[in-house]
Amino acid sequence: MSEPDHGATLNTDDYRQALKSMDSFIDVSVEDLMTLTTRAKQFARLRVMTADNIASLMSQPVTTVHPHTSLSEAADLLVSRRISGMPVVDDDNRLKGIITEADFLRVLGVPPAQPIHSLWHTLENLFTRLSQHGGQEANDESVATHMASHVITAAPTDSVQTVLNLMKRHQVRRVVIVDDARRVCGIVTRSNLVKLFLDK
Repeated sequence: MSEPDHGATLNTDDYRQALKSMDSFIDVSVEDLMTLTTRAKQFARLRVMTADNIASLMSQPVTTVHPHTSLSEAADLLVSRRISGMPVVDDDNRLKGIITEADFLRVLGVPPAQPIHSLWHTLENLFTRLSQHGGQEANDESVATHMASHVITAAPTDSVQTVLNLMKRHQVRRVVIVDDARRVCGIVTRSNLVKLFLDK
């Protein structure tokens, strides 16, 4: 049974006395122990912060498109809603793929690694050019032609930490949240996580 600490705050002398009382040689300085404690507390706060279900953090409702949606329609949605990717779903809202800014940049012939003003700036320029030509250059290909069919997903009951680990492991900017029938429930992006940490 742990004893109450009566609100005591650990300081350098406390660590020095604790080391001395152990009556054994430990190749670590007091400063090292204090750093270790500080970091342990940070990790503890992170663990508590990310233990909640992802459902409390995900964005919803989600902007989606269908496989038969044209690329120009999908690009218009990205520009007007200022988003960087959309799940592709069937008529029952079941996940079929995802289309992202990188896919549109490839269609436009812009390497994803090339510095550009922004996805929206690029697409807006494209739309301006198309409108000046009466829309004759509009891309009538469907989203299905360029979408990625392998999508990183999580369940609404998964923890924030689980989704964070998925993003790191797969090097993705977003995770689609789906139910047992693969119907889209929400989406989590790096912006959601940044907001969580800033709010906390």
